[in-house]
Amino acid sequence: MNGSRIAAVGHYQPAKVLTNEDLAGLVDTSDEWITSRVGIRTRHIAGPDEPVDELAAHAAAKALAAAGLGPGDIDLVLVATSTAVDRSPNMAARVAARLGIPSPAAMDVNVVCAGFTHALATADHAVRAGASTRALVIGADKMSDVTDWSDRTTCVLVGDGAGAAVVEASDESRIGPVLWGSVPEMGHAVRIEGTPARFAQEGQSVYRWATTQLPPIARKACERAGLAPEDLAGVVLHQANLRIIEPLAEKLGAVNAVVARDVAESGNTSAASIPLAFSKLVEQGAVSTGDPVLLFGFGGNLSYAGQVVRCP
Repeated sequence: MNGSRIAAVGHYQPAKVLTNEDLAGLVDTSDEWITSRVGIRTRHIAGPDEPVDELAAHAAAKALAAAGLGPGDIDLVLVATSTAVDRSPNMAARVAARLGIPSPAAMDVNVVCAGFTHALATADHAVRAGASTRALVIGADKMSDVTDWSDRTTCVLVGDGAGAAVVEASDESRIGPVLWGSVPEMGHAVRIEGTPARFAQEGQSVYRWATTQLPPIARKACERAGLAPEDLAGVVLHQANLRIIEPLAEKLGAVNAVVARDVAESGNTSAASIPLAFSKLVEQGAVSTGDPVLLFGFGGNLSYAGQVVRCP
C-alpha cells in the first residue's frame, strides 16, 4: 500500500452553550451586532474541570468507534492545539493515556487555526512512508481559557471543542497532496501570548489576507489533487467567521459544493474547527463516502494548509 485514507471521523463539544444574549450580559454587545459582523449565534464553552485532552479524547473515541478500531490499533497520535496549559506531558501523550493506546508516537502540532490540516498532512506522510500503520489525528482547543471576556472584539468569536480522524494505509491515495505555507513576518496579526496567555488579533489585517490572498492558494490545493473547484462536493474552511468563509468560498469557485458553516453554532474553535465541521457534515449525510472535500486551514502565524480528501 502506498496511499492513505481517512477511515472515520468524530467530534465532541462541551454541553454548556453560550448565546449572544448571554454575552450581551457580559460586555457591550448584542445579538444583532454579533450576527451581522461574524455570523455566530452560539458557542460551546468547556468548564474548569474539562481540560483540552478530555475534549480531544472524547472526539478521538468517537472516531475510533466509527472506524471499528480499538486503542491497540493506533501507533501514532497527533494533536493539533494551541491551548495546552502544560509543556509536558504533551497533549498527545495525555490523550493516548486517557484512551489506553499502548506505546504510540505522540506529538503535538501548534499551528493554531491551521493545525489540523498540518497534522493531517503529517499523518498522511507518515503512513505513506511506512512509519505508521494507523494514526489518530485530533484538533482540539479550549479557547475560553485564553480569552479576555471583557474584550467584545474577541470574546464573541470563540468556542471550545474537538474533532478527530483516523488515518490508515490504503491501496490508493485518498488524502491529496498538501499545500502549506505561512507569512511569518505577519505573525503578530493573530496572537496567543502573555501571562496569563490571551488571544488577540488584528481583525482587518486577517480579513484582507484571508479574502484576497487565500482563494488562489485554495485553488492550487485542488489542482494538486487533480481536481477543479467545481468538482468538489464539500468545502470545509477554518471556521473563523462567516464574513471570511463566504467570500473565500465564493472566490474559490466551488459552485457544486456544500460549504460548512458550523461557525454559526460553534464559534471559532481554532484547531478544532475543521475536523469538527467536517465530522458534522459526514454525520448529517451532507457529503457521502468517496466525495471529494477540500479541507483548508488558515489563521495563526498567518499559516495555511489545505488538501482534498475523500469522505470516509
